[in-house]
Amino acid sequence: MTLIDSHCHLDFPELSADITAVLARAHKAGVDRFVVPGVAVDNWEGVLNLCANYSGLYPALGLHPCFLQGDHTDDLNTLEERLSQHLEVIAVGEIGLDLFIPNADLEAQLAVFRPQLVLAKQFDKPVLLHVRKAHDQVLKQLRQLKLARAGLVHGFSGSEQQASEYLKLGFKLGIGGAVTYERATKLRRLVAQLPLDSFVLETDSPDMPLFGYQGQANYPERVAMVAETVAHIRQQPLQTIIEVTSAQSTKILSL
Repeated sequence: MTLIDSHCHLDFPELSADITAVLARAHKAGVDRFVVPGVAVDNWEGVLNLCANYSGLYPALGLHPCFLQGDHTDDLNTLEERLSQHLEVIAVGEIGLDLFIPNADLEAQLAVFRPQLVLAKQFDKPVLLHVRKAHDQVLKQLRQLKLARAGLVHGFSGSEQQASEYLKLGFKLGIGGAVTYERATKLRRLVAQLPLDSFVLETDSPDMPLFGYQGQANYPERVAMVAETVAHIRQQPLQTIIEVTSAQSTKILSL
């Protein structure tokens, strides 16, 4: 089984400007499927077009908490329209809460996050969660809404207890470049201890560079390096890591 990058922004200019070469390098590294999350209304069309033009690319649409400004009633209505019109959209995402950004407004973020969870439930879609310094608040919303389907916690960096709570709700934890840093002791300990079927692999390209590539654009081909790191940490065969994590992405996102 080949690798899946469960979270990469192939529509961002750093990657889309040379998308044929980016995908060719990924395929050479054994990566053949890519989940491309939307982050704001003005990039949804680009995500949909890109995924329509290249095989193995799967679109998700959402309103990212770091891109929120002003009233988003119209954006939420547009999201509902897109979900009803574009059956190829596999998930609602990238959505969530981010209390790490300067002047974070929790209530304003909740006013956009919660309706998107409702839409995911309405359209029977999994969700792609962006969460920074807000796992407890996100978990509270998930418990209250009881989604029909779970999803992925992108770039997970929470505690063991928070990981356990997501897993109880059916979510899988997205593991990316952060695990390649030896200083990420908490994350590496989680990766070593939790069942392998708790995880999916990702890059968040062009962001979240791996160790040794700091300050550079990230690329989906490097999900293979994430897999190698996880295999080393867990002392398991690389092919086992690839098969189990790819199976989890395939199952939870219905790829």
